[in-house]
Amino acid sequence: MGGHTRQPVDSVRDMAEVTAAQRADFTRDGVVVLRQALAPGWLELLARGVERDHDHPSAWAFGFSEPGRIDGFWSDYGTWQEVDEFREVVFDSGLASAAASLMGSRTVRFFHEHVLVKEPGTTQRTPWHHDQPYYCVDGDQNVSMWIPLDPVPEEVGLRFIAGSHRWGRRFVPRTFAEHAPYTAAGSGFELVPDLDAELDRHRVLQFRTDPGDVLCFHFRTLHDAPGTEGLTNRRRVVSFRWLGDDATFALRPWLHSPPFETRTLQPGGPLDDDRFPLVV
Repeated sequence: MGGHTRQPVDSVRDMAEVTAAQRADFTRDGVVVLRQALAPGWLELLARGVERDHDHPSAWAFGFSEPGRIDGFWSDYGTWQEVDEFREVVFDSGLASAAASLMGSRTVRFFHEHVLVKEPGTTQRTPWHHDQPYYCVDGDQNVSMWIPLDPVPEEVGLRFIAGSHRWGRRFVPRTFAEHAPYTAAGSGFELVPDLDAELDRHRVLQFRTDPGDVLCFHFRTLHDAPGTEGLTNRRRVVSFRWLGDDATFALRPWLHSPPFETRTLQPGGPLDDDRFPLVV
């Protein structure tokens, strides 16, 4: 793994501390925006990391608009050990400490990063889903930190169903390209209902986000996102996923995402593995 040059100290201050009000919002709603929490230097590192990833995608990269092509709506993940810029943000930015505060956890383990880019005019929307059923992990102490590198107007931002992380329900994952469920309901999972038809029964939260904001949400908070029709800029996002004290390894009835090999990990056991380092 190559080295890199750190940004000037004044441009890479640690992430702003999480307030009691922000912790309360996250606990109640399963989502909160930490406004202007990340300094410009870290955003510059992330932007360089996204370009490196685009130019040298991993085997897990995928184009949702046109499978096999890294354009339109594309993603990659699990590259932090190869992308120096991502690794520096993971270990040095203060994101992990903020995650500890939001989760109420003594320890913080890094799960993986996820690059999600929608080019201007992308019509592909992201379907309603929540993340934990995709993952090889169980537990209640977790948080995704969705970090935009471009302004995201509210009308093309993620939408969340507030409090859905406390429903006690687990939904079958859906493909982002065809919006099809991975499998029929069963084994403790149910199909995602037609949430658009029942939105008036829920409190729906949607946010404008700007570079420096960090959108934090629980792995079980239901969310979706529209395309970027009408936008003239890219919508570049890097998500960092964090785990707390109660995280355990889990198998799913489908191939989990990212498709980590199990190695010696046991269902119900800790994720004690160098692929999931302890940061706090």
